[in-house]
Amino acid sequence: MKAHRPLGPVTHSQAFSPVSVFAGQAVVMGAGLALAASMALPSVFWALSAFLVATVLSGAGLVSRYPHSVLGLCNTTTLLRAALVAFLFGTLFFTTEVSGWLVFAVGAFAFALDGLDGWFARRSGLQSDFGARFDMETDAALGAVLALWVMLSGTAQAYVLILGFARYAFVAAGWVWPQLRGNLPPSFRRKAVCVVQIAALLLLVFPLTPAAVLAPLSLTASLALSYSFGADIHWLLRQSK
Repeated sequence: MKAHRPLGPVTHSQAFSPVSVFAGQAVVMGAGLALAASMALPSVFWALSAFLVATVLSGAGLVSRYPHSVLGLCNTTTLLRAALVAFLFGTLFFTTEVSGWLVFAVGAFAFALDGLDGWFARRSGLQSDFGARFDMETDAALGAVLALWVMLSGTAQAYVLILGFARYAFVAAGWVWPQLRGNLPPSFRRKAVCVVQIAALLLLVFPLTPAAVLAPLSLTASLALSYSFGADIHWLLRQSK
């Protein structure tokens, strides 16, 4: 089977290191984020601060863990998703001033882009542990921000944070129980539940979702997410014996 050629202007992109391309893209996206936030939010500070933290952390991972000489559309797409999540983070401080329609639209766009980064990586042969981790952390941040919006906007009570912070609780538990730090095998169930999680949060954000379905929707998605994490914890504990 022939290896796929990297997508995009390979000759040009190979003239620069992945780190320099990433830095340049971060500057451009940061400028776009500042412009968008200035038009939609009372202050750009929180959105830009969140994007700065995201780019510094992901840039550090790129330097230490990225094995390819080309950054690729895959990581560019994930960086764009990180910028969208940073914008959503900025809305958390102005929930009474920002329309739920805007939050839903930006969140849905970020969600729609999920999967494209992985497809680009496979298509161009640029899969990496860095890219997978970058994608996963962006997914987790999107879920956390949407859950916080749902709570702060008064759509649901604090229990909705289960949908946004289950992974962070899992990571924190690994600090206490080292058995939970093991590597998990790829899982379709895990990916499917992630889709259910974000889709449920977007429906909770969606202004036209009937109030009667909010609690059942939250409960169903929370149960699915709890089952998925429970299955992973059970697998890790069995492997540690």
